[in-house]
Amino acid sequence: MPAKTKVTICYGPPSWFEEVLGKGARTYLLDALNERDAAMRRHRHTIDGQERSVEEEVAPRVKRLIAMTGDYASVSEHAITNFVGLVREIDPKRLVLHNPPELVHAQLKRAFPTEILRFEYPVLKRDALRMFRDGFGGRLVGQAAVRERMLAALYPLTTPRRSKPVVLMFYGPSGVGKTETAQFVNDLIGGTLLRKQFSMFHSEKFASYVFGGAHSEGSFARDLLDRSSGVILLDEFDKAASVFHSAFYEVFDEGVFEDKNYRVRLGPALIICTSNYESEGDIRNALGEALYSRFDALIRFAALSRDEIALVIRRLVDDRFTRLTSEDGALLSADAISEELIERAGRVGNVRKLGKLVDEVIALKLVRAVLSSTDADACPDIAVEGA
Repeated sequence: MPAKTKVTICYGPPSWFEEVLGKGARTYLLDALNERDAAMRRHRHTIDGQERSVEEEVAPRVKRLIAMTGDYASVSEHAITNFVGLVREIDPKRLVLHNPPELVHAQLKRAFPTEILRFEYPVLKRDALRMFRDGFGGRLVGQAAVRERMLAALYPLTTPRRSKPVVLMFYGPSGVGKTETAQFVNDLIGGTLLRKQFSMFHSEKFASYVFGGAHSEGSFARDLLDRSSGVILLDEFDKAASVFHSAFYEVFDEGVFEDKNYRVRLGPALIICTSNYESEGDIRNALGEALYSRFDALIRFAALSRDEIALVIRRLVDDRFTRLTSEDGALLSADAISEELIERAGRVGNVRKLGKLVDEVIALKLVRAVLSSTDADACPDIAVEGA
């Protein structure tokens, strides 16, 4: 009788799982299931007194069976509820699973010798606080108060005994640096920022995404397991229907997110929710006291002043000029374009809108310069919302 299958369950991003697998024999779960199904469809006829053909010989035991994070979606619901039976039928020497549903984990742990490996997500170091302080002005315009509030809010993540997330609410007008601040922190920590757009969370489809549906469907919990970063950005949190708020009580409180299929422990992560609320009172009224009280800090982003808008425009124009070819750059004047845009932008303090305006004006001036042998015309009138 062959030895019991040895099971390794790995929780973390796909790139790390590939490192864990390393080199060596691999048989993927879906390939093994396809081979099993093909074998069951074959009809074998034996004649008394004849030996079995080589084709009919028992296949060698699988050395290492691999189940990737997306494989479970291709397996039937019955196979998930009786995953142990499936493994015993294939009978691999080793089974290595990536981010399996909780039901699969529980079954295997009871039935086989099992080891659990977890990815160590990057955490904020104290050196990163210094880099955040010194580099903030280079990434964002204005928001000096945000920098100080952020330093205070981030500090607990640098303490060695921290075991749960820091949860922040960024609020204020659109396009003034909320998402960019989250990206800046993530750049200092490392990994790819996990960003979820909550303005989409209204339909029944997204209810199953948050609370868990069929194991074949995508889910927020599985995305949390697959992430490579210690920063989680829940963008436009104010746009989500209130029915979703209860899903975040435990994750904001204890750093544990649980749905129908998965249970995720986040550890000392940074969770940033962005919104367009105008005041803390608006946040409390919209989210309710239960969720409002779970934020570690509520950080206000202010509208940009005229001088700050002018600085944003100059930075945007300079950035776009670095991307132009030398031939195109020679046709235009960065200073002239900046001055024209500053005059026309007025009080438009949305950096995204300003970026689109800069792109449009530069493109139009280049077209006119290329198509005409005369000097480019003056900057065209472009309707800018809020100007």
